[in-house]
Amino acid sequence: MNIEQEIKILCVKNDMSLAQLAKRLNMTPQAFNQKLKRGTFSLDDLKSIAMVSNCMLECAFVFANGDRIEL
Repeated sequence: MNIEQEIKILCVKNDMSLAQLAKRLNMTPQAFNQKLKRGTFSLDDLKSIAMVSNCMLECAFVFANGDRIEL
């Protein structure tokens, strides 16, 4: 699954359109769709998407001994 599909699922689960998500991110729907098609989301972009979608983004490097470096 790629990031575009995951963000679309996020929208479905939050009962919002991609245009509504774009608006919450202070982006135009056109600009957001271009970013979605290119798949050029930074970690900060994904954190913002999680924040405006009332969910958490968990991302970390996890070592075999259990140590974690949160991103």
